[in-house]
Amino acid sequence: MAERDKQATGEMAGDEAEVDFAAAVERLEQLVERLESGELTLEGSLAAFEQGVRLTRNAQRRLDEAELRVRTLVERPDGGIDFEPFAAPSAEDDSEH
Repeated sequence: MAERDKQATGEMAGDEAEVDFAAAVERLEQLVERLESGELTLEGSLAAFEQGVRLTRNAQRRLDEAELRVRTLVERPDGGIDFEPFAAPSAEDDSEH
């Protein structure tokens, strides 16, 4: 049964750091489906949950890094272009969505 849990959760802890954002989200969706299915043992569920936490942290880190690289183009009155750092939305903006 433990072998089935390993296959079901897709034990890939060593590869998680190399997974791109889209793959991490897809893998998280698969883990949620497996957890919701009730097919996993308690140990398998815990392993899937731990993997999900790692993937979530990895995805959040990637989002944070991407946010730092985003630049907004701003046109000056003379027609030139300036780059301004991306301004993160305020907490007020988050509550509207």
